[in-house]
Amino acid sequence: MLDMILARKLVIHMKSIEQLVDPSGVILTRDAEESGISKYALYAFLEKNSFEKVGQGIYVSPTAWADELYILSLRCPKGVISHDEALYHYGLIDREPLQRTITVYTGYSTSRLTRGGIKVFTVKKELLGLGKIVVSTSFGHNIPMYDMDRTICDLIRNRSRFEIQDYQMALQSYIRNKNKDLNKLMGYAKAFHVDAKVREYMEVML
Repeated sequence: MLDMILARKLVIHMKSIEQLVDPSGVILTRDAEESGISKYALYAFLEKNSFEKVGQGIYVSPTAWADELYILSLRCPKGVISHDEALYHYGLIDREPLQRTITVYTGYSTSRLTRGGIKVFTVKKELLGLGKIVVSTSFGHNIPMYDMDRTICDLIRNRSRFEIQDYQMALQSYIRNKNKDLNKLMGYAKAFHVDAKVREYMEVML
């Protein structure tokens, strides 16, 4: 009788856990805990459905088309999606990046990210939030990303880490973009002490 009761409870928990899986196939252990799901029931569900662990407390269904940028932001909540990813998001380059890209503050441990094939940039901690906004992925998840003008500042600051064709296309696309804000761009450039370099590039492009 006791075994039957436990089995019924497990089935109920399994159905509750299914409702916690988001449309991109991601489930977070914190959500399960907040919903009162036992660890035993959660891990039984994950094992039964062959979910893959992609980060601390982050699991993804093997049959889902994963929202990789959302997963990256979950794995690195202190980071900001940037550079190549931001350029592609704003339509400044037409090739989807081969590597996911994120910026973290200097001193943050990046070994687990780089081992996972993530392209990582670092800045002083006080500059990490400069130009950070929230954008939506194609799956509808909100993630942190630098705005377009901060992204162009980062592009010029890190020219050696970009393919020349992507670098040129991004600058040309930015100049043509009606949403560009050159005053904001120069403000970011001054904060990073590269305003002379950025001004030189803008004068040539304009």
